[in-house]
Amino acid sequence: MDRTERFYRIDQLLHERRIVPIEVFLGELEISRATFKRDIEYLRDRLNAPIVWDREAGGYRFDKPMAGNKYELPGLWFNASEIHALLTMQQLLQNLGPGLLSPHVDPLLTRLKLLLESAEIPMDSVEKRIRILRVNARAYEPEHFSPIATAVLQRKKLEISYYTRSRDETQDRVLSPQRLTHYRDNWYLDAWCHMRNGIRSFSLDAIRRVKLISEQALDVSEQELDAILGTGYGIFSGKEVKWAELRFTPQRARWVSREAWHPEQKSRFDDEGRYILNVPYSDDRELVMDILKFGPEVEVLGPDPLRRRIIDLVGQTSGIYGG
Repeated sequence: MDRTERFYRIDQLLHERRIVPIEVFLGELEISRATFKRDIEYLRDRLNAPIVWDREAGGYRFDKPMAGNKYELPGLWFNASEIHALLTMQQLLQNLGPGLLSPHVDPLLTRLKLLLESAEIPMDSVEKRIRILRVNARAYEPEHFSPIATAVLQRKKLEISYYTRSRDETQDRVLSPQRLTHYRDNWYLDAWCHMRNGIRSFSLDAIRRVKLISEQALDVSEQELDAILGTGYGIFSGKEVKWAELRFTPQRARWVSREAWHPEQKSRFDDEGRYILNVPYSDDRELVMDILKFGPEVEVLGPDPLRRRIIDLVGQTSGIYGG
């Protein structure tokens, strides 16, 4: 923890325990005796903390503050992940429709507001100065979520009508739902498809009809689900894993080299400062979309089918503009 966090922990321990031996401070803060001494001196001299050593009690304690000396800790705010989680939670609760949680939402929002604001930073300033933007989120029928979630948790089969965008057709399918996945601001159902006799992911916004079936769902192990859905790039599944090799320009490398495309990715810089990224994939649809958005700043080095697919799509795009 940094120095400001240590100050707050010292203050907390003194308020909670009244008398705190130095060994407790050293263990809680995980610092040396010399560092602790410097922290105490700073709290006393700079922040007017009325901390004294009580020889009889064998520890530090708060004394009565001297007249005119106000003791106040420096401001401590949330880190990036905490503020993202709290503000996202607040937005989700504010947009929550009528349901089982409705009576409990207002107390939760009140507690979140108390967490997010302080005397120095009112809540309206937090909402005005920090934004959480959701992009590429597709709408789906809310009434479909409840029976799907019920089937997932109660281990029941589902009958759905699913719209396949690539073929512009709707099919009825029987599924054994395994889990719900929230990915890139959209919900997906990972399920065993009895028509395809395999694991598939279904986007909830493409489900047109849902019927809960009383028949028990087929269970697929976590290991098998992860082997099919977790090894490749993105949300699309497949057992045959291939490796894409992408080469980014030195300029684009400044951004991409700090991005995590896949947990198993491999990367390096070549002698010219270009960034070489290797990522596994099984179905190339999502990977192709992510490659194309970089335009001339990335080149697919392999495998050949992926490289030819990108060349073909770039040619088609060029043809639209008379290239």
